[in-house]
Amino acid sequence: MKSKRNAGTKRPDARTCVIFPGALGDFICFLPALRVLAERAPLNLLAQSRFADIAPENVTVWSLERPEIGKLFAGGSLEDESVKSFFGVYDAVYSWLGSRSEGFAARLQALAGSRAQLFPFRPPTPQGHQADYYLRCLNRGEVSPGQPMIALRREAIVWRKDFWTRHGLDQRPVLAIAPGSGAREKNWPEDFFRSVVEWWGEAMGGVVILLVGPVEKERGGIERLRCSCLVAGDLRLSEAAALLSRCAVYLGNDSGMSHLAAAVGVRTVALFGPSDARQWAPRGANVTVMRQSIACSPCPEPTMKSCPHRACLRELLPSEVIRILAALPEVVTLTRYGAGITV
Repeated sequence: MKSKRNAGTKRPDARTCVIFPGALGDFICFLPALRVLAERAPLNLLAQSRFADIAPENVTVWSLERPEIGKLFAGGSLEDESVKSFFGVYDAVYSWLGSRSEGFAARLQALAGSRAQLFPFRPPTPQGHQADYYLRCLNRGEVSPGQPMIALRREAIVWRKDFWTRHGLDQRPVLAIAPGSGAREKNWPEDFFRSVVEWWGEAMGGVVILLVGPVEKERGGIERLRCSCLVAGDLRLSEAAALLSRCAVYLGNDSGMSHLAAAVGVRTVALFGPSDARQWAPRGANVTVMRQSIACSPCPEPTMKSCPHRACLRELLPSEVIRILAALPEVVTLTRYGAGITV
């Protein structure tokens, strides 16, 4: 559990509870809606604890694993004094968890009455971007493509300075890559990433930082990339955000790390295959989405899991990605300082 300073509110005694079950990419899409709610009253967010590192300063983040949440899925919670007192202090409760569980919904409504609002975590029928869906739940309009943005933490900036110094990166062009995602089926082939890494080293004389999260550590499959990159693993989200913001360019799959890169403003190239970029593309002022147009993409998750060819990613060739990278303004600018471009 990690607490944060609260900002001013409309009413001194008003308090809001938000329950959000999503992963990193979901959370970054949720940030515009979270900011809307945080403007109304001091806000407690029940979500993944690690999101405290990148949540707005006027939001207090608690773990979604709190027993009061678990008890809403079990019988007897209406008589549990700890659950009653926990939800009793809030003027409003917004939950994107439990809409499909009749028991959860009924118990939350019984505890909070008209103060509680439940929404599906995903829209029944996808219509536009996921960030806009969360805002529509609050009867707010669409978010501008330049949002959401994440402010860097001072301690993370200090950590980044030390990281850059220790690895001699101050005078080197730095490319960050994240070759993983929440599903293997969304990942560009490792050998394709290696081709980009080789190009960046040979043409730019640069360094590639390989971002490795818990999923990549568990699954493996990036051993050859580890040998040719500077590995950055076990980072707090605030550290990852600070690191990404200092890089010249970021390249990754449809993943939470790609959303994080876009949200801190680094030039982001996101590779999409089976998932729908209209709903899930990272949002930011410097985002380029690349996908191979084939008839079956995007596809539903069951189809994605059983796809025998993965042509939507395998036909997105390294040469085309390198061509796009080489034309980016940030990369073109680097050539003026002695790095040559070879496509």
